[in-house]
Amino acid sequence: MECATERSKIQLIYDACNAVFSQKELPTYKQIQWLRNLLDITEAIDVGIDEFGSCESPLPSPKSDKRLIDGQSVSEITYIHIHECDNFSMGVFCFPAGGTFPLHDHPGMTVISKLLYGSVYVKSYDWVKVTNSGGRTSGLAATVVDGILKAPCEPSVLYPRSGGNIHSFTALTPCAILDVLSPPYCEELERRSTYFSDLPIPSLHGYAMLEEKDLPKDLVVIGEPYLGPPIVSQYDFFSGWTGM
Repeated sequence: MECATERSKIQLIYDACNAVFSQKELPTYKQIQWLRNLLDITEAIDVGIDEFGSCESPLPSPKSDKRLIDGQSVSEITYIHIHECDNFSMGVFCFPAGGTFPLHDHPGMTVISKLLYGSVYVKSYDWVKVTNSGGRTSGLAATVVDGILKAPCEPSVLYPRSGGNIHSFTALTPCAILDVLSPPYCEELERRSTYFSDLPIPSLHGYAMLEEKDLPKDLVVIGEPYLGPPIVSQYDFFSGWTGM
């Protein structure tokens, strides 16, 4: 059996997610921090992206002849799908400078995100009081984050009802965000993103009214293949974790 030190970083994340999110019980704080720490040591090169656009970075695997994705030449918001199963999904969003992903939620999900490179303006909210009228969601929300993140920085964790589950991104420079979601979005289970507009309340600093809106017509997300190290699902990841 291969030892944990021989696995790629993305393999370690996959194994950890499989351990944590496949169990019947909800993840513990310690388990989420374990995942967070694994994302924290992950870099763009570990998921097949050349953040500098030099095309001279070492390839993710010595046995691979694939080129890296040039992080500086991304012209539209791009999603790189790494893995998805019933319990979790893994992927990377690459943004060009100025690219905006509008305010949206993650219903019933835990989301761990790592800014791999670049700078991004983030605004996030959690519900204080929410209503549903005529099939549209609206309500009072409290601001969780309203500021700029610049790599390197610690991964963020969003929970179903806390941590800034409703958020938006605007890239200030070319940047990339590695996301782990559990459970993943699923149309069949009505686990889909809802988009919102926000109206800050001048007399109530740090709060805003959110109103559901249709999927923005100008939101364009294209796909690119994953070029990082392959993920193998047969590992006994428990050999590398004794803290559950």
